[in-house]
Amino acid sequence: MIPILDLKTQYDQLRDEIAAAIQGVLESGAFVLGPDVKALEQEVADYCRCRHGVGVASGTDALRLSLAALEIGAGDEVITTPFTFVATANTISHSGARPVFVDIDPLTYNLDPALVAAAVTPATKAIVPVHLYGQPAEMDAIMAIAEQHGLAVIEDAAQAIGAEYQGRRAGSIGHVGCLSFYPTKNLGAYGDAGMVVTNDAVLADKLDVLRRQGGKTKYFHQVLGFNSRLDTMQAAVLRVKLRYLERWQEARRAAARRYTELLAASGAPVVTPHVRPDVRHVYHQYTIRAPQRDALAQHLQQRGVGTMIYYPLPLHLQGLYRDLGMAGGSLPHAEAAGHEVLSLPMFPELSAAQQEEIVAAIAEFYR
Repeated sequence: MIPILDLKTQYDQLRDEIAAAIQGVLESGAFVLGPDVKALEQEVADYCRCRHGVGVASGTDALRLSLAALEIGAGDEVITTPFTFVATANTISHSGARPVFVDIDPLTYNLDPALVAAAVTPATKAIVPVHLYGQPAEMDAIMAIAEQHGLAVIEDAAQAIGAEYQGRRAGSIGHVGCLSFYPTKNLGAYGDAGMVVTNDAVLADKLDVLRRQGGKTKYFHQVLGFNSRLDTMQAAVLRVKLRYLERWQEARRAAARRYTELLAASGAPVVTPHVRPDVRHVYHQYTIRAPQRDALAQHLQQRGVGTMIYYPLPLHLQGLYRDLGMAGGSLPHAEAAGHEVLSLPMFPELSAAQQEEIVAAIAEFYR
């Protein structure tokens, strides 16, 4: 069996370092916002080429607290993509604001800036672009729209730590960048964890207050806050793994190149990822578009190859957002992608032999 993700092999390679890091936290007794959290915040901020990092409990909370820090709430509209994990939109809904879905670029699966511009109204307060599958959205155009209309930009970089747009790291371009360290991510913890990165010291301070129940000093609270602190144990694990992240990113990129070459040679009628020339894609997922997608996925499962569909039903068609009144056909590119995308196994330890086996199974299906 070739899994879509192999966390066990990675852990086996780091076992001793991980054990030492966890033991250090256990011996320190500093389990909440301990020294490892502060150190990780600076290390991740440096990696993302930002000035500040604020560790929170999850990638979802990174979005939720960012919306609160930017004072987005009832009566506001936030433009985002329907082709993403539900957390991108439901955090907007939880804030009291209304998500406004616009269609995607059919090549990159990211927000189409031209449609973003057309969706701005007097109620629009922010834009949340998602850097899907590890490829940054078209940030210059998005930032230009935001500046023209006085909007905040919250980068959902949950799948794109280390990705670059015109030499700038994902998360460093908008007002804030939201990271997820969910175990499956390129930099994954051993549980839930997340971070907000920003170049704005005032926003960083607001985020720090918000994650501590709305107060800097224990039992004294200035604002309505949250309990959302990055766990020290997870921070210690992430500090170990961060040292290897660039090596893993390049392994993913090499695996992606190999997939693209093998699939082209196979003659299989699939569409391989389109990569913009001005970006560094970090391949959180290697996602193809495939005719007879569901049958292909079933065939691969029978051949012992794990796959995943990110995402089968765009958010504007989910029951959760029925009240928005967006019928099928309203966002055709997102809907078409939902019927056609298939993510293949992708992890740094993926071998050439495994990839050859996967592509051979794909070619066999189409023959």
